[in-house]
Amino acid sequence: MTIRRATPSAASDFAEAIDALRALTLRPEIRLAEIPAPQRIALHSAALSAEVVLDSEEEPLATGRLIVLHDDDAPDAWEGTWRIVTLARAQLEAELASDPLLGEVGWSWLTDALHTGGIAHRALGGTVTRVVSESFGALADRESSVEMELRASWTPDGDDLADHLTIWTDVLATIAGVPPVPQGVTSLSGRLR
Repeated sequence: MTIRRATPSAASDFAEAIDALRALTLRPEIRLAEIPAPQRIALHSAALSAEVVLDSEEEPLATGRLIVLHDDDAPDAWEGTWRIVTLARAQLEAELASDPLLGEVGWSWLTDALHTGGIAHRALGGTVTRVVSESFGALADRESSVEMELRASWTPDGDDLADHLTIWTDVLATIAGVPPVPQGVTSLSGRLR
């Protein structure tokens, strides 16, 4: 068994990248919190959870997680030393359950955001899942619900991760149905219907 140890420069690079994420100002609908990160995937890892909330008393419109991994050994599948792993999840209108393009549209929200944001990346992969819940018996009075879940990972080109976090929170807001906010414009509360 080989025991890998982080080099001081790798630990320093990782700490600087995470500090830059902590200092980032995001759109006001996003609540971000640090959570415990997976420990066995890479030498260095950090994790954030996010909720999209319009009012402080309201249930989240969408939730998600973003995990930042760093490994100087550059695993082959990563095609680099950094890896971002994301999850975004939201309830959708029930009529979307039968939309055959829901998966493609959900995936395009991420790929378009990365492309239009000029976010340099490689080794992008992921899934879009829809879950339809129907209730029966004593729960029959509940309406059917549809949940969409977008899971993706990619390798950033470079160690400046701020744009990657910003793009991911924009995608999370899109899944929640919150309108996009152009750069330099302040968001007003409101949700697309």
